[in-house]
Amino acid sequence: MKKILFDFFPLLVFFGCYKFGGLHADATAAWVNAHLSGVMAGGTATAEQAPMVVATIAGMLANAGQIVYLLVLGRKVDFMLWLSLFFFVVFGGLTIYFHDEVFIKWKPTLIYWCFGIGLLGARYLFNRNAIRQTMGTQLELPDDVWERLNWMWTAFFIALGLVNLFVAFVLFKGDTPAWVSFKAFGATALTLVFIVGQTFYLAKYIKDEEA
Repeated sequence: MKKILFDFFPLLVFFGCYKFGGLHADATAAWVNAHLSGVMAGGTATAEQAPMVVATIAGMLANAGQIVYLLVLGRKVDFMLWLSLFFFVVFGGLTIYFHDEVFIKWKPTLIYWCFGIGLLGARYLFNRNAIRQTMGTQLELPDDVWERLNWMWTAFFIALGLVNLFVAFVLFKGDTPAWVSFKAFGATALTLVFIVGQTFYLAKYIKDEEA
């Protein structure tokens, strides 16, 4: 449970700050314009734009805080955290400067696609099955099953990136609060459904191995 909360901490902070900022939009805009005018194009953000600016800053700090926490404890920092921080800094910085949510809406898609491309690159450039390396200490599966799992995760990440774009710019175009809710809960739910489906798929192999 602690691991799950740790992994989703930046997302929860982002969601909470955006919702809180939206409930107090005028006060949020006043704070943003008073403290961040020097790093925003035009020097001001509207009451509609300010909650996203605050949420982006909070998410960046939460992501950076995770890394600092692990480094202080002497633990390994997963590549995923570094990648997330990189995209948060780049696209979050653009979001803050232009006070435009379009940039931050692209961030999840690019992370998902990086994961998908990374799985393919590891397999065909370095002959390494990243899924097998991650799960191999917990499961013993036939080689062809590991190959299918690698492809399944690759396809899932690419598809999830496309779903995020569809939700952000088609389904909820112009409705940023709806996209934020999808980012926090919808994408997470899709991931859990995929993992449950994968568990059912692997069940027969796990039973065969136990037998």
